Amino acid sequence: MERGEGRRRGVTAVEGRGVPETFGGRAIGSPEGADMHRAILHSDMNAFYASVEQAERPELRGVPLVVGGREETRHGIVLAKSARAKEAGVKTGEALWEARAKCPGLVTVPPRYDVYRRYSELARRIYCQYTDLVEPFGLDECWLDLTGSLPLSGGDALRVAAEISGRVKAELGCTVSIGVSWNKVFAKFGSDLRKPDAVTAITPENYRRLVWDAPVGDLLYVGPATRAKLHSSGIDRIGELACASPELLRRRLGKVGLVLRAFARGEDSTPVSPSDAVRDGGGRPIKSVGNGLTCPHDIDRPEDAKALVYLLAESVAQRLREARLRAFTVAVGVRDARDLASYGRQTTLPRATSATGLIARTAWGLLAASEPLDGSHPLRGLHVRASNLEPSDAPQQLDLGFDARQRVLDGLDEAIDGLRRRFGNACVRRGVELLDESLIDVDVKRDNTVHPVGWFG
Repeated sequence: MERGEGRRRGVTAVEGRGVPETFGGRAIGSPEGADMHRAILHSDMNAFYASVEQAERPELRGVPLVVGGREETRHGIVLAKSARAKEAGVKTGEALWEARAKCPGLVTVPPRYDVYRRYSELARRIYCQYTDLVEPFGLDECWLDLTGSLPLSGGDALRVAAEISGRVKAELGCTVSIGVSWNKVFAKFGSDLRKPDAVTAITPENYRRLVWDAPVGDLLYVGPATRAKLHSSGIDRIGELACASPELLRRRLGKVGLVLRAFARGEDSTPVSPSDAVRDGGGRPIKSVGNGLTCPHDIDRPEDAKALVYLLAESVAQRLREARLRAFTVAVGVRDARDLASYGRQTTLPRATSATGLIARTAWGLLAASEPLDGSHPLRGLHVRASNLEPSDAPQQLDLGFDARQRVLDGLDEAIDGLRRRFGNACVRRGVELLDESLIDVDVKRDNTVHPVGWFG
């Protein structure tokens, strides 16, 4: 199908005006039941890791700086870059050697996730002084719903956004970009539109000009694959997605296509979930708990693979217990060292568990059944995940053959958790985790990175 033909089928537009003011007899962006009077902010801390490092170490201010992984453990990529490094063409995700080639005077510092979490919490404390509806979206981003509290702050959302921006800069030494709109999707679009250190309003009066003229890939959750599918139907701008035929989008993308169309039309009415609801599973439940690691060397021996599987399972099980959850399903993910292709295997247990030993043995069994581990298929990295969760206090059907040993092992896990809370995660290690010397100093749980909460759960 030619691109023009796809555009004619997918988009209804008034000649000479690009996109119409109405669709199906309704004003686009003003659906029945949508509250366009909400005041939603999205705050994004600019170049977060790099900004924190410069705030902590004034001598790094104004120099080209990147936060990068350890090259000796094959994690040598750019995690964050300063404004000077960005000007030199350095990109997030590229190898450190590539970044140095672009910027010879580049300064590289290792990540310190505990410090970034502390700054993230300090920023959220500032946000919570304006509203109790603060929803994290990763460490460096948050939505704020000021609708109910705005009258207490003078009734001007832009003024409140500017005040928050100033406080973050003065109190933390970091800058933020803030988008202001009546829904979460457009608020995030606004914070992405102007960086760094800016406040941008997406309003019912200007969104057709600011949002609809932008590439469709700039819309939240339109990734490369989705963008390619939309392009093949002649949809390259957000406004074209807003006016696209629902039938076309359903055929090409399924139900997600209709969700993205609603996003583009300003019809998102998703509430801002308070941070404690996200953390405790109140508003948007935790769906899975997982950890992965790229090994410092290719894995081609059973003992090295087993050491890494147990190290990852240890973190997963400990995090399950901290969240007061148990898992029915255990999965292992594998990345091949030759072509970096990935696949996964999973199994469902008869009873939910948070026991480290059971999760580790299950994950190891899945891997051993899928990989020869004889040197012919070296592995680059592994991932262990627990899903299909239930609360740890949910009733369980007991087996007729009661296993008293399992109660002892559960008590052992609790005792080990207590020691680790007091003395650190490395104070107690399983013998199997010491089989690979390159992993002895690795603390998977400590270095676990908090990722954005998935919109679709």
